[in-house]
Amino acid sequence: MKFRPLHDRVVVKRVDEDTKTKGGIIIPETAQEKPMQGEIIAVGPGARDESGKIVALDVKKGDRVLFGKWSGTEVKIDGTEYLIMKESDIMGIVG
Repeated sequence: MKFRPLHDRVVVKRVDEDTKTKGGIIIPETAQEKPMQGEIIAVGPGARDESGKIVALDVKKGDRVLFGKWSGTEVKIDGTEYLIMKESDIMGIVG
């Protein structure tokens, strides 16, 4: 992928969740909600503070994160769907 996010933005690839319930019922793709968990693919250099100094992001490439249901902007790069969002849209790092 040849895409570098700017400032405090990150590129996230959604991680597919289970298509089966704990009871063994298979959920059809049309009834599934989009996952709210993903893997960080790329990060920007960071945001600038009041003095103009760059503040690095808390997340890094490879982190698994949780984000809001309506967070980010969906884009397609090289045929793969990604989300571009600000670091503030991320709720936390998983694991």
